[in-house]
Amino acid sequence: MHEEAGRLLRVLLNVPDDYSILFLQGGASLQFYMVPLNLLGEGQTASYVLTGSWSEKALEEAAKVGQIKIAASTEEERFRRIPHQEELAISGDEAYVHITSNNTIFGTQWQQFPDTKGAPLVADMSSDILSRPFDVSQFGLIYAGAQKNLGPSGVTVVIIRSDLLERSQEGLPVMLSYATHARSRSLYNTPPTFAIYLLGKVLGWVERQGGVAKIAAQNELKAKILYDAVDQSGGFYKGHAEPDSRSRMNVTFTLPSAELEKEFLAAAKEAGFVGLAGHRSVGGCRASIYNAVSVEACEALRDFMIAFKAKR
Repeated sequence: MHEEAGRLLRVLLNVPDDYSILFLQGGASLQFYMVPLNLLGEGQTASYVLTGSWSEKALEEAAKVGQIKIAASTEEERFRRIPHQEELAISGDEAYVHITSNNTIFGTQWQQFPDTKGAPLVADMSSDILSRPFDVSQFGLIYAGAQKNLGPSGVTVVIIRSDLLERSQEGLPVMLSYATHARSRSLYNTPPTFAIYLLGKVLGWVERQGGVAKIAAQNELKAKILYDAVDQSGGFYKGHAEPDSRSRMNVTFTLPSAELEKEFLAAAKEAGFVGLAGHRSVGGCRASIYNAVSVEACEALRDFMIAFKAKR
């Protein structure tokens, strides 16, 4: 079961042979610390692109380990967009460059991954892995908590290029070393067995749907349904993210007033739509449309949004 889950993930994401797939615990939050602990050597600097709360948390943990710098940030714009390539202060001699591929709170997503000029690209893909095809070989390391698109919480996937495993120093705590888990095929200690079992079931489901490309097409359709409802509302609904940075996983929007938003959320809950409240740092509304959410569910929410506006 353990080996089959790894095999399916390698096939679905087209992971090259020189990458190890690890099934770890601790969530993405532990990876915020494990990445610099393993990859950031003495005298080296790691760069972080700040696009939201999770990239900020990753930066805070890395600063406890070694020297870091901010390659770019859109905080002054309330994280409404992803930085453009020309805005990135990347020299190429960094130990690695870290990004968060999708930002759940602000509803932004990297449409094209950055050129790091030879420095290993590290990505937190917790909220959009398996939602679209991408070139794994563009990355040195990818990590993702499973709970959005891969399976239940309790297991974290790490995909790491073989040469980066050599950076894991012998003196590291054994459970915090990527090399430990790679050598033991993620079986150094008792793994989160049930979470991996269900992850394998989800991967099998994706394979039966036609693979990641087919899932991506459905995600594009789902996102278009909701963004069209926002854009065609005459300003009644206003998207938080800039159009060229919009997430296909988290559609964030506001209404004309806080009172209307409260009324909208209450009516939505009564109609069966739960979890639509935006994060407290942004407010407004947020529709999370991960792989398991159907096109029909997005159509139903669109119809509700249109009907709610018509009554106002």
